[in-house]
Amino acid sequence: MPKMNVESFNLDHTKVVAPFIRLAGTMEGLNGDVIHKYDIRFKQPNKAHMDMPGLHSLEHLMAENIRNHTDKVVDVSPMGCQTGFYASFINHDDYEDVLNIVELTLKDVLQATEVPACNEVQCGWAASHSLDGAKEIAQEFLNERQQWNEVFSDAK
Repeated sequence: MPKMNVESFNLDHTKVVAPFIRLAGTMEGLNGDVIHKYDIRFKQPNKAHMDMPGLHSLEHLMAENIRNHTDKVVDVSPMGCQTGFYASFINHDDYEDVLNIVELTLKDVLQATEVPACNEVQCGWAASHSLDGAKEIAQEFLNERQQWNEVFSDAK
């Protein structure tokens, strides 16, 4: 296949084994700042996906809570395929720390009693949320913490 402009389009999705967190790319800005973009893959591509209300609530919860654990996060965004998220950090290339930040953030999700900004003023589709769904997705991912750094498997 020809090389594509989008990094994830060059990833062979049939060879990865979710769940995992991988460095998807870096970009250096004009002033020397470096953005590190991580692929946080919750579900196996083309085999499973997150239901939208749970994913949507998880997005709100992660976007709000991750900033309690680092001032280096630029953005947390869901993938359109509903299998994961991208998280970008500025001037932060410590992979193990990123794993810990994600773990702490997902533990916050499990403790949440409400979805932040889950209203028509602050959200573009406030009717589509599920706190229980977000907690279920977070717990499933946390249960597999020991394999987050294994993107490919010889067993597959």
